[in-house]
Amino acid sequence: MKFSCYRDALVSAAMTAVRATAPKSPVPALEGLLIEATERGLVRVTGYDLKTGIVSELEANVPESGAIVLNARLFGEIIRRLPGDGVSLSVGSGMKARIEGGVASFELIGSPAGDYPSLPGTEGQTIVRIGAPVLRDMLSRTLFAVSSDESRPIYMGAKFETEGRTATVVALDGYHLALRREELPEETEKSSFIVPGAALMEVERILSPSEEDAEIIIGEKHVTFKTGNTLLISRRLTGDFADYRTVVPQTGKYELTASRRELFEAVERVSLIINEKARSPVRCVFGDGTLFLTVNSAIGRAVDECAVNGDGEKLEIGFSNRYLLDTLKAAPADELKLSLSDPKKPCVITSGDPEDGSFLYMVLPVRLGRSEASPDA
Repeated sequence: MKFSCYRDALVSAAMTAVRATAPKSPVPALEGLLIEATERGLVRVTGYDLKTGIVSELEANVPESGAIVLNARLFGEIIRRLPGDGVSLSVGSGMKARIEGGVASFELIGSPAGDYPSLPGTEGQTIVRIGAPVLRDMLSRTLFAVSSDESRPIYMGAKFETEGRTATVVALDGYHLALRREELPEETEKSSFIVPGAALMEVERILSPSEEDAEIIIGEKHVTFKTGNTLLISRRLTGDFADYRTVVPQTGKYELTASRRELFEAVERVSLIINEKARSPVRCVFGDGTLFLTVNSAIGRAVDECAVNGDGEKLEIGFSNRYLLDTLKAAPADELKLSLSDPKKPCVITSGDPEDGSFLYMVLPVRLGRSEASPDA
């Protein structure tokens, strides 16, 4: 094998694929990158940990095709530090790879490509096309609600639904729920699948902020996300994922609207007094035109308020500041509608514009102790 290419292009491909390599594995090849040079003048760099695979391609001058597996960490460090704009790689006898750039050269002992497990395929299945920036935005505004609880692995992923020209992503962890809905550029088949949150975080990273489209190729056991010269393939999660249509309350006794920025800043301010170990709740009293926020913690007390439109009749609910801040940060609207009923039921947050159904968030309340009580509000 022998090829030459721009150093930055190879660095970018390697740094993308390395995120899917296994740091420690009983299969040594999985700790490496599979580097393939094809007769079509392409170099393909692959990382795979048996759960998630990332393949990134780049154009190159390929006098001789071939493949080799090289240590991911060391290969990445070498090409990143090479001088000059170009890099060349050739493989001689004994799987010895020679890497050259500028006046520098290295030799690495690699492994045969045959030692590297094949990535599963998803060809011939349902294909969903969506704008890369749109998908990236949907993921960035929902993945914070993916669960980290390994005892409930199904919720360690996000659920995708497609039907007609609508795509929906839902994540929930038992404390809050995040839903984003967007229009697709073309009609698509009805589908529903769950992808691990860890894989989706990598999808978010590889998606281009440009206007190019992304493809989601849905197979029976795996799903592939393809954008530009990079694709990510992930296993699908199986199990019973709660139906958000029945989990989310349809109406609230009280409906108030507020500025997302003002509400976020008020919660952020009172959070300054919260001890990370004790995690004191934010006591919210929804009055007529004003939301009063109070925190009493082991290190002090904070009181703040935020203007709202509507009257909550002094409804008092406690919330985790972290879940509130996560939700308010993700909500893609300047004005939000808060739907509430009683201290034991969740707060549903949607757009203040009744025509905007592109997102929905739900935050569950927490129990308020006597120490959070305050007569001031």
